[in-house]
Amino acid sequence: MFEVKWYICGPTVYDSSHMGHARAYLSFDILRVYTLRRVLENYFGYRVVYAMNITDIDDKIIKRARQRHLLTSYLDAEKEGINVTKVVEDVMGALSHFKRWSWYNEWLIEVKYDTETDGDKKRMLDKVMHKVNTACSDLEKALISKDNEAIERAKGNLLNDSRDVLSDWLDSKKGDTVNEHSVFDQLAKTYENEFFSDMSRLNVLPPNILTRVSEYVPEIVSFVEEIISNGYAYATADGSVYFDTAAFSANPMHSYAKLVPEAYGDVDDDQLAKNMREGEGELSLGSEAMQLKRNANDFALWKAYKPGEPLWDSPWGKGRPGWHIECSAMCGAVFGDKLDIHSGGSDLKFPHHDNEIAQCEAHFKSDNWVNYFLHAGTLRIQGLKMSKSLKNFITIREALRQYSCRQMRILFLMNTWTDTLDYCSNAMERALHFERICNDFLQLVKDILRKNYKPDSSTGYQKLDASELEIQKKFNAYTEEFHTALCDSVDTRTAIDKLRDLIVVGNAYIVEKEKAHKMPNCVLLRDIGVYITTQLRMFGIPTSGDIGFAVESEGNNAVNGNLEETIMPYLSVLADFREKVRSIAREHKVTPILEECDRVRDEVLPELGVRLEDRANETVLKLVDKETLLMEAMHKKNAEQQKQAEKEKRLREQAEKAAAKEAQRRINPIEMFSKGEDADKYSQFDVKGIPTHLSSGEEVKKSARKNLEKAWNNQDKLYKAFLAEQK
Repeated sequence: MFEVKWYICGPTVYDSSHMGHARAYLSFDILRVYTLRRVLENYFGYRVVYAMNITDIDDKIIKRARQRHLLTSYLDAEKEGINVTKVVEDVMGALSHFKRWSWYNEWLIEVKYDTETDGDKKRMLDKVMHKVNTACSDLEKALISKDNEAIERAKGNLLNDSRDVLSDWLDSKKGDTVNEHSVFDQLAKTYENEFFSDMSRLNVLPPNILTRVSEYVPEIVSFVEEIISNGYAYATADGSVYFDTAAFSANPMHSYAKLVPEAYGDVDDDQLAKNMREGEGELSLGSEAMQLKRNANDFALWKAYKPGEPLWDSPWGKGRPGWHIECSAMCGAVFGDKLDIHSGGSDLKFPHHDNEIAQCEAHFKSDNWVNYFLHAGTLRIQGLKMSKSLKNFITIREALRQYSCRQMRILFLMNTWTDTLDYCSNAMERALHFERICNDFLQLVKDILRKNYKPDSSTGYQKLDASELEIQKKFNAYTEEFHTALCDSVDTRTAIDKLRDLIVVGNAYIVEKEKAHKMPNCVLLRDIGVYITTQLRMFGIPTSGDIGFAVESEGNNAVNGNLEETIMPYLSVLADFREKVRSIAREHKVTPILEECDRVRDEVLPELGVRLEDRANETVLKLVDKETLLMEAMHKKNAEQQKQAEKEKRLREQAEKAAAKEAQRRINPIEMFSKGEDADKYSQFDVKGIPTHLSSGEEVKKSARKNLEKAWNNQDKLYKAFLAEQK
């Protein structure tokens, strides 16, 4: 059995997993499930070994862990009784420090606030500072009031609103005093656990192999030693080790920055600085590091120890691994000198993945370390780039409070995995619509099969008529197009479109048979339902039996067991009884009983997760999660209320129009211009009451006079008709 070796860059566990992580890991889970896990293993006989790393040693983790530790200590001390004046002084000092620093792609860099040109970034800074200033103002008012309760409350609000600025300020003052490994380990473990919990809720398959940086430091050190021995890295006076990009590029066998060639070579200073910030980390930047490096593009393989950072032993002194070397060394330790597939987000192409390639080629003396790189498209929030620095990111847990795992997965399936995905209400509405039509169709097919499918009897097999043969032909065509789409770089968007087309054909067929009062061909419908369900299951969407989605509980997890098989016989008895009662009530015109039957359908059963549909010739039962049904009921109620409001508005406008028309009929034409709205426009009238002069004394022009006479004649007719009706 041939083995496929696949490595994916895992998360840097310093914060909650966000929708950008979901974009990458769900996309590759779909890829992995279809092209590898299911097809390559079960059909072609390949064995896929899927490895993922956890970056638990990194500048971001170190910085965040120190900030949390120091802020917690500060707040604990405040509880013991730091006076208000000290709190205000500290916050003002922190705010002053914050104004001098800003975030750039999640890194803190020194910058003058007044010269900041990025509009989004400046608005974010304004928002943070406004929040702190408002809290300070509230505390000042509380101090003036001398209300101790209000003072303590305002002080607490100030500390809470100032957490970001305080933590940065505390780290700048005391960050180098934090040296306990447990501080950094605790943060990493917290968010690693949260990450795997989130992946489980998204139904992402776990990796076959997990590598943590903290567990592979000896292997990383050995990997770096080999690169030095091969002439592609060098140690510096401070105990750091850098990759020599110039030496690597000088070898005809190698080419640095294979994925993004334009990022290396002739780049301006600003772009170079940006590349270094993204690749090296905030704690590793500075003029000293630049002076120690042979070339500006060289990057750290081993970082010399600084106070306030975790440390490990190495031949070059105490320190810690660089970011890029971690993946290369761990992947090499697991898979050796050759990798089939490497994946990650498109934002990792350069410098991270390009540096991985360079390190592995330098270590293994190879010119082709990996066969295929797969990069998932980025994710945007309401059209804007998702960025923690701009405070516009959405965590996976926040998203799952609003949408189910199934709905999230459908969203990603409806977008090509390489494209940028815009996470917005319109995109989610399209995903919800597909889920709805798919679920409705599969549930309808199951209901028809439950009542009519008899595979153990000759009556269960019917001759296909002309229309059914045409449907069979379309079914075959759509399955072929589905397969073609997935062979084309796993084009899930087109594949989902083909499933939708198949559902449209199936629904039209069922409606056609209902109108003709004929039973659909159960074997044909079952084949379509099983095919759609199989493909959805292959994409990682939880299903139930041969046909249909799994029913989801309040926790977004599919309910296990044969729930449908257990309760459907009882529900069928209820539905049949209700239908007979409705028939009798309609025959005898017993409206209250019909209303009660509707209440059971619209109010009682949805609370139990049961949808009952009264179709043309029969009642259809469907199991749907309770939340979906209640949401549908709410939307239906809102739509009915809106429809009723529009009807009332229309009737009101009609009544007002009729009243105005009636009032108009009652006006004597002699008075129509001398009273009411037009009274102040004219000053003289003839014997009929038609104006001859304007209020200014000017005589009415002939053209205007003709219009006035026409209006008078129309009113005269209306008034005479009104008088005639009164006799």
